[in-house]
Amino acid sequence: MSDQLKDFFLIIDDDATLLHVLARGLTRRGYEVLSAENGEQALKLCEEFKPKWISLDLKLEHESGLHLITQLKCLSPNSQITMLTSYASIATAVDAIKLGAHQYLCKPVDIDELLNSFEHNPSDAHETDIADKPTSVKRLEWEKIQQTLQANDGNISATARELGMHRRTLQRKLQKHPVKH
Repeated sequence: MSDQLKDFFLIIDDDATLLHVLARGLTRRGYEVLSAENGEQALKLCEEFKPKWISLDLKLEHESGLHLITQLKCLSPNSQITMLTSYASIATAVDAIKLGAHQYLCKPVDIDELLNSFEHNPSDAHETDIADKPTSVKRLEWEKIQQTLQANDGNISATARELGMHRRTLQRKLQKHPVKH
């Protein structure tokens, strides 16, 4: 029962290498680290240890991290969640924040970025910083694709039909890394 008084850091990611690197870095900085490679493991650890901080990958092997946010917050309401993803889009960022995530970061991230994400309130974002950086057409296309893909629950064929493009073209676009700006 004394373990319940510690502040735990839960990392949820299906990339074993990233999981190991983040866990090792956080442990070296004095954090009590728990790690999970899937939602089932994450929910069990969250219920048992009530972590203060949670790093959650958007795309786990067989599930979406978005679907875990509400469950994690129910099990540990005071936990702060930072969503990590290699496939960032405005749509998923908005959804993550609406569901209860504290922050949303694009991979790769280092330990400092991850820790800083828990210190800043998402409502503190500078609107002028966003307005000063116009979004490129390629970035807007990427975000529209991600938003439509999410609306179709990851169904590529339905997304391609909705966007009016060939399924193979959509698959090629999805295999590319997201455009930064």
